[in-house]
Amino acid sequence: MRKSRTEDFREFAAGRASHLYRSACLLTSGDVHLAEDLVQETLGRMYLLWGRVHRIDNPAAYAQTVLVRTFLTHRRRRSAAERPQAELPDTGAAAGDDPALRMTLLRALSQLAPKDRAVVVLRYWEDRSVEETAEALQVSSAAVRTRCVRALARLRELLGGSITEFASR
Repeated sequence: MRKSRTEDFREFAAGRASHLYRSACLLTSGDVHLAEDLVQETLGRMYLLWGRVHRIDNPAAYAQTVLVRTFLTHRRRRSAAERPQAELPDTGAAAGDDPALRMTLLRALSQLAPKDRAVVVLRYWEDRSVEETAEALQVSSAAVRTRCVRALARLRELLGGSITEFASR
């Protein structure tokens, strides 16, 4: 018996939601509410396309691309009424996590330009190739390499010696 379109999508969404959420948290520098919104919007857009998903080689990678594009769109249209907070809320770190390291890295990521942050997340968190990242962001491979160099240099500048303090633990 063939599964319905809705059942098939539910399986996909259940399997990908946590991965999309973790990526969205990195993109939003720890803003869990915005991350949840981005994942919901991404899954909504994927559902609309689900009937044509047979034409997509890798639906999981396509969902990740939709998430990044949704994030970048959100950053462009951010309301003037929104105000960034100086301190991120404590999200209750899991056992074994280093909250100080997490907060330091999230703070540093939040200071990158949105496209630079997207490149860092796709290349180093998602472990995508330069070509896959370029395709997801609809830019050239050279632009991805340039953004990587720029973003990593900025992270080194922001983190200074503090990252070696955490890495030695």
